[in-house]
Amino acid sequence: MTVKTDKTKLLITIMLCFLVALMEGLDLQAPGIAAHGMSADYGLDKVDMGWVFSVGVLGMLPGAFVGGRLADRYGRKKVLIASVALFGVFSLVTTVAWSFSALLFARFLTGVGLGASLPNLIALASEAAGERMRGTAVSMMYCGVPLGAALAAAIGLLNLGVGWKLVFYVGGIVPLVIVPLLAFYLPDLYKPAQTGGATVELPSTKSILVENGSLKITLLLWVSFFFTLMVTYILINWLPSILIGQGFKPNEASMVVLSMQLGAAIGTLMLGVATDRLPIWVMSLLVYGGTLISLACLTSATALPAMMAAGFLAGIFTTGGQCVLYALAPQFYPANGRATGTGAAVAVGRIGAMTGPLVIGKMMALGAGTSGVMLASAPGLVLAAMSLLYLSSIKKGPAPTTSVA
Repeated sequence: MTVKTDKTKLLITIMLCFLVALMEGLDLQAPGIAAHGMSADYGLDKVDMGWVFSVGVLGMLPGAFVGGRLADRYGRKKVLIASVALFGVFSLVTTVAWSFSALLFARFLTGVGLGASLPNLIALASEAAGERMRGTAVSMMYCGVPLGAALAAAIGLLNLGVGWKLVFYVGGIVPLVIVPLLAFYLPDLYKPAQTGGATVELPSTKSILVENGSLKITLLLWVSFFFTLMVTYILINWLPSILIGQGFKPNEASMVVLSMQLGAAIGTLMLGVATDRLPIWVMSLLVYGGTLISLACLTSATALPAMMAAGFLAGIFTTGGQCVLYALAPQFYPANGRATGTGAAVAVGRIGAMTGPLVIGKMMALGAGTSGVMLASAPGLVLAAMSLLYLSSIKKGPAPTTSVA
């Protein structure tokens, strides 16, 4: 009976977290899909659009860190529900923004909600699955992100008379529908320590991230997260505009993005399962070697079929590589600091995700072509690979449980 109950909880947890991840992926891809129409309506240039892309990621930075910290203190479920409601509401606000400043404000708060949700999704999937199936469970949950981005690309192909706003309507209404499902059906396996009805003070952030041998692990994770998310978000946000600048039609650019996100969904599942079976050093070579090859293919492709194939390959290794990092991070922190440690790594990754689109926006404004954009990504990928390779030399497994302050 216990085994059946545990399997049921795991299934329900993964299904509900998958739905949230689906909407997260849609909201992450939405600005890239809407960029052409949005820039026309607001009179934005490429640098302005770089800010639209990056301000949402900027909001994810405090969202990821604070969301993870609050989840370790008050529980994953409560914080996840609040974060989903937040990004649903402000995705809708994006459609009625009356100025460029209001648009940036809406995207920032959407990002806060998105950022706070992710470490909770990772922690919930990890804790429901346990050590043996952690990578598989996280990948099953996280494949909702690329599928959501693919859904955004598919929505971009529709013409229902509302233009670029359609993707934000979907990205706002559906999360608000998901909120009551989370409230009634999501199991919350992590229970903060209680004493006399009051929550016991958690270990300090310093003790989780720095002390007891954690500093080296934390820094290596941060470097890998930073550069991996930087490249992923360059592609998510700028690939449609880059393709249109090369002469592809907007609907053709959406087809390439759709191909990339379908590859991302497949890569997430494949690499997530592989993470449970292969050493970290093998995963590092696989992920970053594949990413560099896919960027070279994107640079050299000219015809639509070849570009779609290159996009598919890029999706496998960029977003799939993210999932590998998300599956690895919880293994190196104790249960009472798992969401904090993972949230901090995600927050650092968001700095890379914010920096990349801004830099590329300026490079494109100065006339840099596709090859320049792709070459600019290569050094960071090498550093990420080296960090993950070094991490593989450190004993795998969760750190000792940190004592309560």
